[in-house]
Amino acid sequence: MLDGIIRPIIDPPLNTIASFTKRSPLTGNMITITGFLFGVCACICAVQSFYVYTLILLILNRLCDGLDGAVARARNESSDFGGYLDIMLDFIIYAGFPLSMALSINTLESYQAVAFVLFAIVTTGVSFLAYAIIAAKKNLETTQQGKKSFFFSNGLMEGTETIIFLCLLCIFPIYFVEACFVFGALCLMTTALRIRMAYYDFK
Repeated sequence: MLDGIIRPIIDPPLNTIASFTKRSPLTGNMITITGFLFGVCACICAVQSFYVYTLILLILNRLCDGLDGAVARARNESSDFGGYLDIMLDFIIYAGFPLSMALSINTLESYQAVAFVLFAIVTTGVSFLAYAIIAAKKNLETTQQGKKSFFFSNGLMEGTETIIFLCLLCIFPIYFVEACFVFGALCLMTTALRIRMAYYDFK
């Protein structure tokens, strides 16, 4: 929901940074993998309840996620594998991070909450990727999220909302259970709306 507002703000500085990598050995895939390693370290810190370090590493992970595509485009190296690697590693962190927080809190309620939010993330992710597959089959394109390797369908819970959710878990771990149920419910609403959109677009 917020991605369309945020992208025009963050894309220009990311593209400027990416322009300096044209003559360097740094590739978009390298940044994707580096960002993933930051995310893994964030999950490890979350399990240990080092929430300040967790937040810093999570922000670095998300910065790399925004920069990798810009670098690939600046170097004219965009590829289907790069798009696949990006979304695949993103979802590993999206799923692993709440689980790491639940392991840190270590209560029955936290495990119930993370089970619900992981269910919601899976359904939202499947609705997103399934829509992209059919959109590719129909040769549909969108530039609302910038130039991407595959079709990005809109929803209530997109990348920006997910980042806010994950950051809030670090800042207010005491509200972990409530945050998971609210975010999970909004993810399920996104899934329902995307199914409705697919009905009208693909029937």
